Amino acid sequence: MSHDTPLEGRNSRRSTAPKKTKKPGKKFRWGRAVFIFIGLVIVALAIYLGYLYNVGKENIEKIADPDPKSNVIPKEERAQVKPIALVLLGLDTRSETGSMNTDVMMVAAFNPKSKTATVISIPRDSDFQLDGYKKHKANGYYAAFYSKARKDDSLGDDKNKILGYARDETREMLSKFFEVPINYTAVIDFHGFVDVVDALGGVNVYVNKDMRYVDTVDNTDINLKKGEQKLDGEQALGFVRYRKSNRGTAESSDFERNERQSQVLGAITDRLKSFGTVTKIDEILNAVGNNMRTDIPSVQIENMIKTYFGINRSDIRFIPLAGTWKSPYVYLDKEKLEEAKQALKEELSSEGRHVTTPESTPVAS
Repeated sequence: MSHDTPLEGRNSRRSTAPKKTKKPGKKFRWGRAVFIFIGLVIVALAIYLGYLYNVGKENIEKIADPDPKSNVIPKEERAQVKPIALVLLGLDTRSETGSMNTDVMMVAAFNPKSKTATVISIPRDSDFQLDGYKKHKANGYYAAFYSKARKDDSLGDDKNKILGYARDETREMLSKFFEVPINYTAVIDFHGFVDVVDALGGVNVYVNKDMRYVDTVDNTDINLKKGEQKLDGEQALGFVRYRKSNRGTAESSDFERNERQSQVLGAITDRLKSFGTVTKIDEILNAVGNNMRTDIPSVQIENMIKTYFGINRSDIRFIPLAGTWKSPYVYLDKEKLEEAKQALKEELSSEGRHVTTPESTPVAS
């Protein structure tokens, strides 16, 4: 007779049934999988950020002042500390026309303390009436300085020096005209504008009228309909350049062009802040690097990016100059010009300008 204990009995009964054993390696461990996945994402992100950094550095070097000595910048002169003003020139370099006209002319001032900016748009046909300068339309000065530099034997055939002379003289002239110190100049050609907008995936703007213009000489084909829409690079270029029509649509003035330039610049600012743009940063950097040249030291460009990247559109004040058209010049409105001068001086002050946000606006009782 068996005298097994209850425990021994249970063990005996278990021993009679065949054991089910799991084959090694079949158990799926979710915790480890998630950990590995996160690790791979971090590595991929690090590689991508490293790639973007290299792309950024490479393109910054392309557009920056080539003189390595320029990168020695005193702390008090850095963009994080000191307000900066620059000239932005949109250059028509189409091979079909051989033009060097700057059909987009802006002066922008940035203040690091208030994190604000002021952008002044200049009508292309403006008469500056500036003492000491030969009379040209505003968009013709860069070309005139360039032509003068090409005839200067001391510069030889050095294209960088010739372009640098035209750029420096344009900046100095506009500094005198607006009565403020302007630090730098950036020149971007129309191809660069198209490439940047395309890299952003287009820009959303309101087209205020039907626009139709065709020129077979330089392959211009502007064909826009009135309304809110997304424009690609070529369409956006046509939008900011449109002035006359040869296909029955209403013509546009220089002043409207300036307003549209400000509108597109604001739209570009909005697109730069969108999440979807992150994956296109390398395309944007390449578009800028291939088509823009500046006299800004590479270190200062990095300082400006760190200080102003992510600036809100609401913190950028756009002031398009206005005036009276009397062929072939635009005679600028003195009050509007004075407003622009004072706005630049305010932006370049140590404190910057006060920006009223919706939260700080007092409610009327």
